Amino acid sequence: MKVVLTIAGSDSGGGAGIQADLRTFAAHRVHGASAITAVTAQNSVAVLDWVALEPRMVVRQIEAVATDMTVAAAKTGMLATAAIVSAVAEAIERFALPLVVVDPVMVAKSGDRLLDREAEAAYRERLLPLATVVTPNLPEAEALIGRPVRTLAEMREAAPALLALGPRAVVVKGGHLEGEAVDVFFDGTRMEELPAPRIDTRNTHGTGCTYSAAIAARLALGDALLDAVRGAKTYLTEAIRRSYAVGHGHGPVDHLHPLT
Repeated sequence: MKVVLTIAGSDSGGGAGIQADLRTFAAHRVHGASAITAVTAQNSVAVLDWVALEPRMVVRQIEAVATDMTVAAAKTGMLATAAIVSAVAEAIERFALPLVVVDPVMVAKSGDRLLDREAEAAYRERLLPLATVVTPNLPEAEALIGRPVRTLAEMREAAPALLALGPRAVVVKGGHLEGEAVDVFFDGTRMEELPAPRIDTRNTHGTGCTYSAAIAARLALGDALLDAVRGAKTYLTEAIRRSYAVGHGHGPVDHLHPLT
């Protein structure tokens, strides 16, 4: 049984964060372990509040898992503060975590910010150089490279700039585009456009978390990087197709659809 570690925040509404990651791991039949970075009070409508854990406690969770289990892959989600970003980077190095998927979570689906602005520099300087792949959406890509990323052409231009920050590969996610949901994959050699039909639903809470968790699970199972991204996108597209409404805002995707 492969072990995949998620380092991310808790979503009390159950649609994103640790909760989404662990369901995604279960759907891929890998064992999910977790290091919680922050506790959010959120639902399908808004993030009401959040509290970051002490970096020491985040690292201790990673240590507890990594010194007991063989971690095949890991992913990061909400890291909240510059101190946590730096602490997580140090832990990845210290415990030699392989195949690290970095989802640079900055803003929730509701528009509420989930990252201190000071942490953006820590991502660039400390965490991205350790990433197997980084998976920003358009606003996150803009924040990381400091220029607009709003069209497919700008996504293609952004991918090499993001790669220059140190990851082995980049997936610029096009969920904010009009029309088809096209992602751009770039590993320094291949630049691939990964299109998917846009599904008419508002129930898309946690899509970024789910996508990155699926990539991590597939890497742990032995997929090559581009194959892992393609497979994760197919999995996510079907999860969105089967999404459902709970609450008054953005409902979650169906993470467990492969098991049903």
